[in-house]
Amino acid sequence: MIIKDFADLSGAELDAWHALRAKNPLLDSPYFHPGFAAAVHASNPVQVVVEHGEDGEVTALLPCHRDGSTLRPVGWPGADFQGPILAPGTAFDPRGLLTGGVRAFAFDHLVDGLAEAEPWILSRRPSPFIDVTGGLDGYLGRASRSGKDNMGQARRRTAKAARVHGEVRFAADAVDAESLARVIELKRAQYEATGALDYFAEPGRAELLTRLMHTRDTSFGGVLSTLHAGPHLLAAHFGMRADGVLHWWFPVYDPAFGNLAPGWMLLRELIAAAPGMGITRIDLGRGDDEYKRRAKTGETMVAQGLVTRSRARLLLRRTRESLVSTVRSSAVGPALLRSVRRFRNR
Repeated sequence: MIIKDFADLSGAELDAWHALRAKNPLLDSPYFHPGFAAAVHASNPVQVVVEHGEDGEVTALLPCHRDGSTLRPVGWPGADFQGPILAPGTAFDPRGLLTGGVRAFAFDHLVDGLAEAEPWILSRRPSPFIDVTGGLDGYLGRASRSGKDNMGQARRRTAKAARVHGEVRFAADAVDAESLARVIELKRAQYEATGALDYFAEPGRAELLTRLMHTRDTSFGGVLSTLHAGPHLLAAHFGMRADGVLHWWFPVYDPAFGNLAPGWMLLRELIAAAPGMGITRIDLGRGDDEYKRRAKTGETMVAQGLVTRSRARLLLRRTRESLVSTVRSSAVGPALLRSVRRFRNR
């Protein structure tokens, strides 16, 4: 294995990236597209672990960040899918990452299926998705009763919003700096209210979304979807797409219109628009949100863990994962997690 700066990758290595990803259906998320690594690298240096076979051909690539002696996946902590870029059935021993002063590789959304990572996986959690093949009609044929009920309510609330606030307008893929700024503003207010870490407090992350919004490659780019009623932005979402997969990344709604459940209204419009956008799946990302449980048509698993030669460090991480799992499953879990987050953010 060798480690290179993303900007130093050769044309042949980038071609191999595209080719390996195309061969592996587990890597169809936009997080595995080199366009994502390129956008991140513009504000946060990305290094790429490159592995070659005996014939000299590239067999695997792993884009990541170096944080002292620890490697973290590209885009961390905002990367909802992680893992090496390789063809199905290709071996990738993560112990090879522990070289050149690197003492650990930490991951929290590793796509399931990398057998060699099994000794270092500490927990797994579901990552729900929505199959939107056939648009709204297709979705309603696959949705749970809860999902269907919420879509019906969203249709009625959209009509109500039009009566009360003015014409309802949906934009599936807008390039709109003002709306994007409002998405970030609302998301930061949500982080503050829930005690979650503020993703946008780190310099360069707002610029990352702007950069992605202006990336209009046919196979990859940012997607900003907005829902207005009259002059009001009710809800919006910023995510990424790669070919037929859209990743649901930063959904927001204006709390002033919370009685309309505008997030469901937006999601309904996006599902209806999916065929025209060439989208067949919306990945909702790992999370315990009730709307994800109601809306999903399926789920995959992502793993959390730490590759290290230090048994003490691995044991400490395993204990932490166990405690978090216990708290999440308890009746007071959500409130306790919010308290912990607020304490940690002080």
